[in-house]
This record gives sequence, C-alpha cells and structure tokens, in this order.
Amino acid sequence: MSGSGGGERAASAASPGHPAHAEMRRAAHSALLITVPEEKVARVGEIGSACAAAGLSLDTQATLPAVIEPGRPARPLLVEARGVPRRKLASTEGRAALIHALAHIEFNAINLALDAVARFGGLPPQYYLDWLRVAGEEAHHYTLLASHLRTLGYAYGDFPAHNGLWEAAAKTAGDVLARMGLVPRILEARGLDVTPGIQRKLRQAGDEAGAAILDIILRDEVGHVATGNHWYRYLCASRGEPPEATFARLLQEYAVPPPHPPFNEAARLHAGFSVEELAAWS
Repeated sequence: MSGSGGGERAASAASPGHPAHAEMRRAAHSALLITVPEEKVARVGEIGSACAAAGLSLDTQATLPAVIEPGRPARPLLVEARGVPRRKLASTEGRAALIHALAHIEFNAINLALDAVARFGGLPPQYYLDWLRVAGEEAHHYTLLASHLRTLGYAYGDFPAHNGLWEAAAKTAGDVLARMGLVPRILEARGLDVTPGIQRKLRQAGDEAGAAILDIILRDEVGHVATGNHWYRYLCASRGEPPEATFARLLQEYAVPPPHPPFNEAARLHAGFSVEELAAWS
C-alpha cells in the first residue's frame, strides 16, 4: 500500500462511476490497490472498455502516490522462492501446485502492468495504452488458470507462493528505463523459454486443458515482451543511450544475472530481441 493508507484503499472500492475513474492512470492506480483477484480483473476490464470507448481522459504528467505493496488477498502465504514446495506432476495435487504457481505469476503480472501505467509519468500516450492492454491480457490469463485450478479441486491461495515479480518492480520503481529493461526483458522473457517445457510436462501428465491455456499465454507473452523491448529501446533513444551497453549497465547496477540459455529463440526474436543479443548471452 502507498503512504496515504486507508484513503487509497477506499478509492479501490469505488464504483465505476467514481471520479477516480475519470482519468486512466488514476483508474489504474485504484485497480492496483484492489485486494480481491476477481474484483481486480473486473476493474481492469472496465478501464479497458472505458478507454476503448474514449470514456477516460489521460493525464500523462500526473504524479500519483507511490504504491509500496499492491492489493492482493491474504492468501497465498508468501515465502522465499526456495520455500515453495515442489510436487510431482503425476498427482492431481502436483498439477494443481504448478497451475497455482502460474496463476500467481499472472496475478502479479496484472499488478506490474498497472504499476507501469500509474507510476511513470511523462511518456507518450501509447505507452499507457500498451501497458493497459497488457494488464487486460494478464487478467485473462489469471482467469483461465484460476478456473482450471478449480477443476482440479483447488483455489488460488491454497499453496504458498513467492513475491519475486513484485520485488523486481520495487527495485526498479525509481526509473522507467530500468523497469522496461529488467522486468519484461529478463523475467517475462524467461517465461518464453520455459513455457514449452512446462506444456510438455502437462501433456505427459494428461493435462491437455492446462497445456492449451499455456498456448494462449505464450502467444500473448511474446507481445508483452515485445512491448517491453519497444519501450526500452524508445527510452534508450530518448536519453541518447546505446541499448546493449545500457542493458549491461543495468544488469550490473541492479545485480541481476544476464539471460542464460537455453532460449526459445523463435519466440525471443519475434518479441524483439536481436540475433546478436542472443548470441552474446549464449
């Protein structure tokens, strides 16, 4: 939560007609604070529909209260990444634990996209429209996974999870160039590499429905990484900084390991990485 506390929480519960929804970035800020996943998903959809109908203005220069912790439910219990138990996919519980982990990633990705809209001012209008679209697609992914989890007899919150995605957002909160350089290009891009292997494991375990959901997610995530790459390169150009050297600097400055193979080269190239980049990391 941000420093203004309960007042912001109250804003998150406002109806779609609340004044907070008259401007897109303030609406995203309000949605970011919603704790109930289904309500957050619904609000993201409302904001997207209002923007599509030209029902929201856009104040690119507004400075909004910083969100320290996004709205999220009391469960799942958040633990260190190494504290998340691993289960064999041969069991229903094991498949559910995997689907839960993926749902948790997508729920956090909603928050990251909303934060990208609300936190950083002074960018072109298309930047905000792009990240609002990403938030809507992440919300759809979360909904698909949460629904599939229920068919396995579990619900979001039933397994522990880690907070790595939001921790990355917090580390890069002070600089939109660092956010674009390190979150989509490192964390989200890693999803492009590992998703095909997860799909194979789900199919081997007989979970065709789960694997089919990942087809949708992989398709959309290529676009999300491409969005991150586009705005990273835009920001580098606007600051007169070379993208490759700047990326190396960011990795060192934020103590982030560089990308490592094996890569899903086709997906990464489609998402805007260059052949030279992939070769340098291999």
